[in-house]
Amino acid sequence: MPKNRLRKYLPTPTQVREHPALRPVAHLLHDSDLWHMNRRTVSGAFFIGLFCAFLPIPMQMVVAAVLAIGTRCHLPLSVALVWISNPITFTPMFYFAYRLGAWLLGSQIEADSIELSFEWLWNNLASIGYPLIFGSLVCGWVAGVSGFVISRTLWRFHVITRWRERRERLRRSKKT
Repeated sequence: MPKNRLRKYLPTPTQVREHPALRPVAHLLHDSDLWHMNRRTVSGAFFIGLFCAFLPIPMQMVVAAVLAIGTRCHLPLSVALVWISNPITFTPMFYFAYRLGAWLLGSQIEADSIELSFEWLWNNLASIGYPLIFGSLVCGWVAGVSGFVISRTLWRFHVITRWRERRERLRRSKKT
């Protein structure tokens, strides 16, 4: 993984600890694993961030931060990855999660009876909620595990490439 590219876009530990909104919890942010980028912390952050991105709840970033602190994974990356579900993407993401959950649970989707009103949503929350939550958990799990495996694989590939380049440089320097 190109650590320097990621570090360019992520805040420093000091910036986060000194943020006025985070002063009450700043004592939790002193663990070096929360800021150190290695294969374990980055892959864990990918899992947490992508899993939390599919949770159909408000304040997904807080959940991702709590999980990152609890598992000692890279905090800024796990919180940043939650923004995959943003105001532009959350509608298709959660619609897909709902459809997947309805299909997996074997429930029928009545497309002709849908109304875009809060009253209709409140009255049908039980029939919509279970497929949405189940589908979101399945999508989050698949996305999280995929991100975990892909980040570990890319990290390993990057390390092997660097080893080969270093070995080749040493061979060239010995020849001259």
